Amino acid sequence: MLELVSRRRSLAALAALGAGPALAQVRIDIAGVGGTRIPVGIVDFRDESRSPQPIAAIVRADLERSGLFRSVDAPGGLSETSTPVWPDWRARQADALAAGSVTRLADGRLDIRFKLWDVVKGTELVGEAHAVHPDDARLAAHRIADTIYEKLTGERGAFATRMAYVTKAGPRYSLVVADADGEGAKVALTSPEPIISPAWAPNGRELAYVSFESRKATVRIQDVLTGQRRVLADFKGTNSAPAWSPDGQRLVLSLSREGGTQLFVINRDGSGLRRLARSSAIDTEACYSPDGSKIYFVSDRGGGPQIYRMPADGGTAERVSFSGNYNISPAVSPDGRTLAYITRVSGAFRLSVMDLGTGQSQQISDANDDESPAFSPNGKLIVYASRAGGKEVLMTTTLDGKIKTPLLVTLVEVREPTWGPFTR
Repeated sequence: MLELVSRRRSLAALAALGAGPALAQVRIDIAGVGGTRIPVGIVDFRDESRSPQPIAAIVRADLERSGLFRSVDAPGGLSETSTPVWPDWRARQADALAAGSVTRLADGRLDIRFKLWDVVKGTELVGEAHAVHPDDARLAAHRIADTIYEKLTGERGAFATRMAYVTKAGPRYSLVVADADGEGAKVALTSPEPIISPAWAPNGRELAYVSFESRKATVRIQDVLTGQRRVLADFKGTNSAPAWSPDGQRLVLSLSREGGTQLFVINRDGSGLRRLARSSAIDTEACYSPDGSKIYFVSDRGGGPQIYRMPADGGTAERVSFSGNYNISPAVSPDGRTLAYITRVSGAFRLSVMDLGTGQSQQISDANDDESPAFSPNGKLIVYASRAGGKEVLMTTTLDGKIKTPLLVTLVEVREPTWGPFTR
């Protein structure tokens, strides 16, 4: 029977590995060629050295990573109180311009202010002020990038959201929570036993994941803020692949308590366990549609691992993936229109996307070891794990694959990213 999970997500393989905690040191590079992007100048903020974080550089990187913007050379000397010389900025071919300042307040907080202008019209678009603890300077920069993104595109930015992923270094595993650019990483849990399949709750406060700390696969839920944990599923056999319902009240799991691996639904408090389907196949890697009406999952009921869909309360399953003979790890975009998944091509595992309306698929990666795709909460980017230069990395990509950003992690392996919801 074919294995239905990717090379690093395999329970058996992970159980045999050692692991270890380490904070990811992440650097951003932009790769690929995009289409038309909005030219925007982000001037270094006045007195930015008072901040422990490079505010303007973070904003620039956020916007470039989205694939919708390109940076225009922006010499210093401006702040939110300045009056830009519009002909100069038009000559630089900037459509928009942002500048700001950093001031340290008497109570130690930072007052971070900025303005965004429309260079073409020579008008102010928006201005904001953020009074934050120095530890939150990076978050303030992400929020500024979100404001610029929304003002110039009309859609909500996702730069101030968070990711979770698993690292392995030496003899230990770590569950890490970081900003959406991979920076600001904090270890939520370390263990000498494997940690796999992290999944954010819709409230953005909790993570469900699979832990082997009791020498078997159990599903646990952890409060990210307090660190409090509880066991959700510790049934006979393996307990794996948790995924939250959109309302956060239920999770779908893969359990082998009744023999083969099948899908079950369980309430968030551990009550109401119910099997969703009965077959002799392996059913795993489930996820809900955004409206909660359907479940997408991987099954070998057709002879090889493919992606299927069925009603969230159980019922007849229909096959979704038809291109290729090995398709796993489904993730549905927040608008329900796009499916991201991993397909195997001549032994290589590559990220693909499918238009769920037409069924048309497109490979958007030419790598050999992609895994675990997850959408940003605004649906404009996909994060996934891959391998580059012999090291495992996190990558983000636009849905067309034209703008890819490696979130490089040094010294540690990185796996199974999951992008958190809008909360902050």
